Amino acid sequence: MADRVRRKLRVLFATAEAVPFVKTGGLGDVSGSLPRALRKAGCKVNVILPKYGSIPQKFVDQMKHVADFYVPLSWRNCYCGVEKLTYMGTDYYFIDNEGYFKRDAPYGYFDDGERFAFFSKAVTESLQQVPELECDVLHCNDWQTALAPVFLREFYKEAPWYDTTKTVFTIHNVKFQGQYSEDLLHDVLGLDLTPAASQLRMVDSHGNRSINYMKAACLYSDTISTVSPTYAKELQTPFFGEGLDYIFRERSWCLHGILNGIDTEEFDPATDEGIAAKFTAETLDAKAENKRALQEELGLNVDPTRPLVAMVGRLTSQKGMGLVTYAMDRLMSRGVQVAILGTGDSDIEDSLRYFDWKYNNQMRAIIAFDNNLAHRMYAGADIFLMPSEFEPCGLSQMIAMRYGTLPVVRETGGLMDSVEAYNQYTGEGTGFRFANINGDEMADVLLNACEVFWTQPEVWRHLQENAMAEDFSWHKAANDYLDMYHELHPEVIRYNVKR
Repeated sequence: MADRVRRKLRVLFATAEAVPFVKTGGLGDVSGSLPRALRKAGCKVNVILPKYGSIPQKFVDQMKHVADFYVPLSWRNCYCGVEKLTYMGTDYYFIDNEGYFKRDAPYGYFDDGERFAFFSKAVTESLQQVPELECDVLHCNDWQTALAPVFLREFYKEAPWYDTTKTVFTIHNVKFQGQYSEDLLHDVLGLDLTPAASQLRMVDSHGNRSINYMKAACLYSDTISTVSPTYAKELQTPFFGEGLDYIFRERSWCLHGILNGIDTEEFDPATDEGIAAKFTAETLDAKAENKRALQEELGLNVDPTRPLVAMVGRLTSQKGMGLVTYAMDRLMSRGVQVAILGTGDSDIEDSLRYFDWKYNNQMRAIIAFDNNLAHRMYAGADIFLMPSEFEPCGLSQMIAMRYGTLPVVRETGGLMDSVEAYNQYTGEGTGFRFANINGDEMADVLLNACEVFWTQPEVWRHLQENAMAEDFSWHKAANDYLDMYHELHPEVIRYNVKR
């Protein structure tokens, strides 16, 4: 009998954002947590991202200059510096070009297509110029890094590491693909657009031709992943695939769905210093103090018998906010309390301000980003509402369950994979689910959850305990990624023989 021993792989994790340096959404959380979990699982992981002007100065002061060189980008050569910082045991490398990255925000500029084409080319050029960045797996994330696999295969065929460097592309949200004028193909990317060229498939031909960065990565990468098993299936359908569903079906053999994790140390009711009362599954009665404190803070009626429903996140139609505003009057008529924290589309913000005014001591809308208040809402609410039209993974529902706050979610993407629907016959479940993008259906399920809260407190307690027992740490996800990497590198060093 023998145990197989797998070689320790070197991974270069390319991303446009990573906590604590820069974050605009879930990608920043993933890129801050997953590399550390991969390191613990047995990888040698380096993270590479742009050196934005918005990175806090305390981190900039700790960076050390590693290298500088020029990156060939079509007809010109662009300066590239590489800075290094070690944070919580992981090495982070920052691509420095002030013309592209020393700005007030990471994205939202007229030349974003060129900026992230440069970043992708700088990542591949760094493999050539900085020996410590050579890797077995180049793991790219979303459209901002999508051209790296393209550049690697088109321009580095003579590099000694060309055959041994495999590429992974992870899709965090297919809605944002990086689509730009085809003029960039030659003028910026230095790629060919002749009918015989392999790069021609990068170009969309739906009326007006444009380059699609994400499409290119899906065609060039050795394997593809996304952030939940259900989302991997949804991507292969026209409704969710955003025009790329045929590619996901074509490459379904190498499309992996791996559910994200959360930082279980940051989101732990037993140690969270920012909540009114710490608690565990064994001391759930203390959660009531968090509810009382939250009701008082938000100016809601302090009443333990009223179910308090919380939402935290972006206020957009994608997050199901249209369903929420449609159902608000019905929920208010049943005595439910609702607290919503976030920013987003102005029309939705205005609707929520109206309901805040109309139901002053029953509904509160906080149009802001406040991480500390978010913790108090996770801890103090009874129910967490997340009725997304689509949700590649979602983290908020997992965080809520950590705090014994039961989620009500739509059956899509990672919400489907992370929330087990309550079964009244077996008592199993960690929350409540509904199927369709329908405000009445959402309200029915939410009020059914309230009925359980009102009439079956022992069942509610059992569901809370189930939810808090779920393991949403990065440990499992990291091992799933490690298996995916080893599919690309099936080398075995040796077998340990057991006698």
